Amino acid sequence: MEKTVVLNVVGLTPELLGEHTPFLSKWAEGGQQATVEPSLPAVTCSVQSTFLTGTPPSEHGIVGNGWYFRNTAEIRFWLRSGRLIQRPYLWETARQMDPDFTVANLYWRYAAYSGSDYVVIERPMYAADGRKIPDLYTTPSGFRFELQDELGQFPLFNFWGPTSSIESSEWVADSAKMTERRFDPTLTLLYLPHLDYNLQRIGPHDPDLANDLREIDEVCKDLITFYEDRGAQVILLSEYGIRQADRPVALNRMLRREGYITVREEMGGELLVPGASDAFAVADHQVAHIYVRDEDDIADVRSLVASTDGVDQVLDANTKADYDLDHPHSGELIAISERDAWFSYYYWLDDDMAPDFAPTVEIHRKPGYDPAELFLDPDLTAPRLRSAARLLQKKLGFRYVMDVIPTNGKLVKGSHGRLPDTTDEGPLLISNQSSGLSTDALQATDVHDVILSHLTGESMEQIKSASRGQ
Repeated sequence: MEKTVVLNVVGLTPELLGEHTPFLSKWAEGGQQATVEPSLPAVTCSVQSTFLTGTPPSEHGIVGNGWYFRNTAEIRFWLRSGRLIQRPYLWETARQMDPDFTVANLYWRYAAYSGSDYVVIERPMYAADGRKIPDLYTTPSGFRFELQDELGQFPLFNFWGPTSSIESSEWVADSAKMTERRFDPTLTLLYLPHLDYNLQRIGPHDPDLANDLREIDEVCKDLITFYEDRGAQVILLSEYGIRQADRPVALNRMLRREGYITVREEMGGELLVPGASDAFAVADHQVAHIYVRDEDDIADVRSLVASTDGVDQVLDANTKADYDLDHPHSGELIAISERDAWFSYYYWLDDDMAPDFAPTVEIHRKPGYDPAELFLDPDLTAPRLRSAARLLQKKLGFRYVMDVIPTNGKLVKGSHGRLPDTTDEGPLLISNQSSGLSTDALQATDVHDVILSHLTGESMEQIKSASRGQ
């Protein structure tokens, strides 16, 4: 098989590719470029799963970055197990074609226990005293020590949160080069997160975004040059585009006021109790799954959600299949926001009753996605000083809470999740092979075949025919 590398530059769109990405713009001219119609919801876990299986969420089951696990009555986000995906990965097909095939899965979601030969993902250690210690999960397991001995500790707090920056993508790129030199995989999948940060912080039209584009362009230049020097084909890919969106919509607060949500008070704050609630929303950027316990309540809840300011569309049992979201993991209803809106997870009605995790970076305890984690709370007196004091407490071994995150979404300027209105604001795929693509307009499910086509040298049509058993 032909050595192939897929660089997933999240958030990159045709309209962002230009004067501030001089290397990528010139590199793209030597190959082929296509737009990609993402699957709904256009969020990381769902789209990546579609890329890697060639199937939509209705088949692979990843209906968002998180969902409600009905059997345990828990809302769970950002899980890591590849066993959650209910369809075969493309590398399972590749191994049937070539038993010597190997894959390095670097920072893509669900990389753990996915059957990938080599894995590097972030996995903090959570100490009993409350500390969150940056670390990695790798396959083979000892590789995490080699990486951090050479590159230093994984920069977790630059990978997500108010201090996220280009440092994380640079570290990820360096770790990818170490993986390549150490293992020489046939296929490398690499996720570069940098554009995701300021596209949400300041939006896609802010002039300051030019610096972020130049920074990721330099990282890509370094990587593409490195891999091409080693004889690899390179595919540049993105999952979604981020549009201007500065209107948070709190569906759970509406449902709370209508009496559908149950909370439990703990230590002066309120916790959402999904298993005891009649209806609640799992907010995920511009899409929210709404779980309704009693079938008789669905029509009323649908009417309430549809009439909420900022909601564009509500899918139900009759329309979820139109978007390939008819899967048991999905809510009874699915809300899609208006273009300039996004869904917050907030459910408390009094800020004094916000749970203790609300002003922290806590991606696993929050019952929904929280882009406010990208900001320091400007309402705090000297927020950076407060953050520094918390870090000092950490270094001295004291228990501490990094409670510096705003508990509202007023600062957020960009979001994603709904399907793009134009191809220029959607994701893209660029191949450095002049004949690597058979079309300039791909569906998300086609990316699977594009990668296999590069690996095998067969056309996308041949790949599709083989998958149909022809």
